[in-house]
Amino acid sequence: MAMDDFSQVEGFKKMGVVGAGSWGTALASLLTGKGIETRLWSRNQLVTDAINQSHENMVYLPGVSLPSALRVYTDFASMTEMEALLFVAPAQSARDLLQTLAAAFDHQAIPVAMCCKGVERDSLLLMNQVLEQVWPEAQAAVLSGPSFARDVAKGLPTAVTLACDNEALRKQWLVSLRDKHFRPYGSSDIIGAELGGAVKNVLAIACGIVEGRGLGQSAKAALMARGFMEFQRLGLEMGAQSGTLAGLSGLGDLILTCSSAQSRNMSLGMEIGRGKCAADILAARNTVSEGAACASAVIALASRYGVDMPICAAVTDIIEKGAAVEDKLDALMRRPLRHE
Repeated sequence: MAMDDFSQVEGFKKMGVVGAGSWGTALASLLTGKGIETRLWSRNQLVTDAINQSHENMVYLPGVSLPSALRVYTDFASMTEMEALLFVAPAQSARDLLQTLAAAFDHQAIPVAMCCKGVERDSLLLMNQVLEQVWPEAQAAVLSGPSFARDVAKGLPTAVTLACDNEALRKQWLVSLRDKHFRPYGSSDIIGAELGGAVKNVLAIACGIVEGRGLGQSAKAALMARGFMEFQRLGLEMGAQSGTLAGLSGLGDLILTCSSAQSRNMSLGMEIGRGKCAADILAARNTVSEGAACASAVIALASRYGVDMPICAAVTDIIEKGAAVEDKLDALMRRPLRHE
């Protein structure tokens, strides 16, 4: 079969989505709309009841109508009939949930696409690496790219990256996910696809701080460009492909997340830039800002590979240590002169 021939590829008929936040709900809605038997798992009974009864996730995706065929469950036993899984739980809780999920599936070798974005704080592992540790029999993939949940749920045009090192399985994922408004591009570079999703969240906080502080679009553009250079340096040291880093899951996701207050991470930065305390902002939210959760892990990972990431380090100090925004901005501007 030719590399670009999908005529003989059959998609999954039954798919489970683990995590009923905004992104998990949007993906489950997409799959259900394609006619795939889809089961969505949620730990939140309020979300479960709302979707099953009124076809709306009023907690995480209010105002968006969901397919009536979409069903939500609160037990993993109901997921074991599914042929493939999209894992969309927050990164810092992924390990515990994956352990429970693997046990429910009796450690079967089924396809699992990691859709959460982050670096585990304790181990400094990416999400596919956590999966490999906890459920080594699973066939790993990564779904990442510039995609707001509300856009996908409303059927607006979106393109993403699906990375999997097994070509046949990668094609099956692509066929399963593709819809008239949702276009996945295939890649074999799992590290590159996943790293972009983790680092861009930290950089989005920095862009939000610049926006909230009213420092201008020139400063924001410079920060995005220099932040992308930080991300590239780390990615190449970790073995990622430069094309992936400059593609949808890298530069594409960075542009989206750093350009809109719809991004939880950028909106967090905007509030910090306006003078609010990061801890207070996070405590008042019912959604996870992954950039804040994994900023220190990104810096520790960079240190392991000998990579300098001053913008991400500044964000870490602001989030973790309560450092003054002015001090960190001044320190960045006073860094030694160098060639680009």
